[in-house]
Amino acid sequence: MDVTLPADTVLLAQAASEGLGGLVLPLVFLALLYVLLIRPQSKRRRELTRLVASLREGDLVVTLGGIHGEIVDIADGTVDLAVSEDADGRPDAIIRFERSSIVRVLEKSGTALDPGDDPDDGSDDGSDTA
Repeated sequence: MDVTLPADTVLLAQAASEGLGGLVLPLVFLALLYVLLIRPQSKRRRELTRLVASLREGDLVVTLGGIHGEIVDIADGTVDLAVSEDADGRPDAIIRFERSSIVRVLEKSGTALDPGDDPDDGSDDGSDTA
């Protein structure tokens, strides 16, 4: 008793098995895309959200545009930065920014951050010995 399958059934079975093999490569690509691009970006976004929420008056910060200043006032969605001082040490120029434009805190309310906390700040502590 020999059973023969119609040609359509054989072709259908072959196409189904090839389709699963062709699906593996795109799935691997999507997994790599997630691990290399999406996950680190979402982690960085969470860190920035946490940083913006922790801003306090007196913090020395850097904006997205590279402007350094001290926070003198915080409102719901904005911060006022003193970017220069007069001869008496009072704020001379105050600029208002969106809170989301703050990208880095250099010093928290009078307490300098440890240089190990921010490796990309480019500061040199002068401890090189020659």
